Order: sequence, then structure tokens, then C-alpha cells
Amino acid sequence: MSTVSPPSMAELCNALRIEHDKIRELVISLDDQGLDKATPSPGWSIRDQLTHLAFFDERALESAIDPDGFSQQVASAYGDFEEYERAHLEVGRNKTPFELIGWWETSRSRLIDLFSRMDPKERLAWYGPEMSARSSASARYMETWAHGQDVADALEVELLHDDYIVNVCDLGVRTRNFSYVLRELEMPQTQVYVRLSAPSGDIWEWGDSGGDNTIEGQAVDFAYLVTQRRNIEDVSLVISGNDAIHWMSICQAFAGPPGPGRTPKN
Repeated sequence: MSTVSPPSMAELCNALRIEHDKIRELVISLDDQGLDKATPSPGWSIRDQLTHLAFFDERALESAIDPDGFSQQVASAYGDFEEYERAHLEVGRNKTPFELIGWWETSRSRLIDLFSRMDPKERLAWYGPEMSARSSASARYMETWAHGQDVADALEVELLHDDYIVNVCDLGVRTRNFSYVLRELEMPQTQVYVRLSAPSGDIWEWGDSGGDNTIEGQAVDFAYLVTQRRNIEDVSLVISGNDAIHWMSICQAFAGPPGPGRTPKN
């Protein structure tokens, strides 16, 4: 049993590299028809998922090496988010499979190289509050993991999960307040104890046990919820206490407007 300590930049870079490679194995041989296969995210194809990852990997790079240019991107996004999303997805829709996958791989390689040389405490701007380089790397891993689930679901395959998923779970816990702020709600001051079983069998804990609000179960299920890749009815978490239940109904570890979540599978 262990509490979660912050990962090093080297660990995060390795996690990013491994998760990227898992997705690459699924998409590297896809043609246009394969890339245009629908994913569980309404209106998004596999092509769109890769485009989203490549585009925001580039934005993460930009926030570090061209802060002024990144600020203009942020202003554009918040001016009309729906148009910003449509325009960034259109970039990938106009690329050949070779061009799209090459763009995605190049942007990810450049980002990992940058992260590997950064001080984990260096501050970076993002779409919302600024964050540390460590948090930025964690967020890019979370996004890669989450969008990878959509690709795998579209292709009806199961991705192998490893203990690097702790970064998704930790981000999910740390963004509890963010989930409320997004919806203009006041977060309850009640502490929620989270106890999760890692893919390896280790136990990860956040908070102190003994309270009325608890979340227990598999780490993968918690990661599915905080990234809105599964409906709460489709996971096996044991959630006790009104505040814990409410948090899990609105949880969101990613930036942007409130996500709609997923409908139950059955």
C-alpha cells in the first residue's frame, strides 16, 4: 500500500513514449477508410483522435518555446471554441494517412525531447490556469491514454494497461476542484478517500481513510471515469457518500468546456 509521489520527468517521458507506441501499433497500417472509422466520441473518427493529439502536442511545445504565439491560440480558442475545434480537426482530415501519422509522430517526438530537458517546476501557460512542466507532461500522458482508448474501442481491441496509469488517476484526483469550477459549482470541503488497485496489484491511496466519502476499485475504472471514457454505470468502482458520488458524476481531468460524458454501453 502506498501514497502517490510525483513522477520524475524521465518517468513521464517514458510513459508518454510507451503509450504512444501502443496506439501506433493499432493505426500504423490503417488506410483512409480505416482512419475514418467512427470512435465512441460522437462525430470523431480515428483520424480525428490522432489529429487532436498531434495538434495539442504542438500547442504544448508552443507554450514552452513561443509563449506569445500560444497566447494567441488561447484567445482564438476562447473566442469560439466550437470553431476552434472544427478548424483543428480539419487539419488532419486534409492529410493522407502517411502525412497524418508522420505529423503525430513528429510532434510527439519533439515534445518528449523538450520535456526530457525541462525543470519539472518550470511554469507553462495552458488553456486555463498555468501549470508546471511536470503537470503538463502528466496532462499529455492523460490525453494520450484517453484518446488511445477511443481508438482501441473503435477497432474493438483491448489495450494493455500498466502502472503508468497512476498519472491519469493522480491527475483525476488533483482536478477535483477543476470539475466543479468548470460547472460554476462550489466544491464541497468534504475530503474524499480514494483507494485503487493498480494493474500490477499494488494499492494506491489518496486522502485519509475513515470518512464517509470513499472511492475504491480498479485504477483503470477510475481513469475511465475521470477522462470520461466510460459511463459510471459501466465501471465497478464502489463509491460511498453523497459528495464522492456527485464528484464522480461530473469529474473531468482534461481542459476545455464541460464534457458531456458517455452514455451507458447497455
